Amino acid sequence: MVILIAGSSHTGKTVLAQKLLHKYGFPYLSQDHLKMGLIRSGFSTITPVDDVKDIMNVIWPVTREIIKTCIENKQNLTIEGCYIPFDYHKSFDEEYLKHIKYTCLIFSETYIHQHYDDIITHANAIESRDKEDSKYCTRELLLTENNYNLKRCKEETRNYILVNDKYEVDITL
Repeated sequence: MVILIAGSSHTGKTVLAQKLLHKYGFPYLSQDHLKMGLIRSGFSTITPVDDVKDIMNVIWPVTREIIKTCIENKQNLTIEGCYIPFDYHKSFDEEYLKHIKYTCLIFSETYIHQHYDDIITHANAIESRDKEDSKYCTRELLLTENNYNLKRCKEETRNYILVNDKYEVDITL
């Protein structure tokens, strides 16, 4: 089984992947780690501040082939990141899709307005983020990205978890 956890920045993708590691024993891969490995090794000319679509064009083909390899080898893996396309299913035959579970984490507008300070405070729950990160992660950016993700999940009929009141997310197999 390969679990894909998508969502915009700061929605708790890594926290959920860590939770699934403890719950099911599934290791996880952060697309941010993959991105930085490609950048630091010189295998790619993308930069951490490039447009998400440009980064996705580099990261997704590698991620896709990792997914195929895991399924072919009957291995479990959780992959989390914001570079998983909404139309990810077009990259796989039906035999692969039977082994993939996709979920997108989305904050509601209400949650962002009521818990913005908590979102920024918990940004370091798993990863160490610097003070510049909170300048980038504005309330307006979160509203825009999460509204877009909700719209796209509905258009593509993708599974999503809408965080509206409390941050209590989980995936059951």
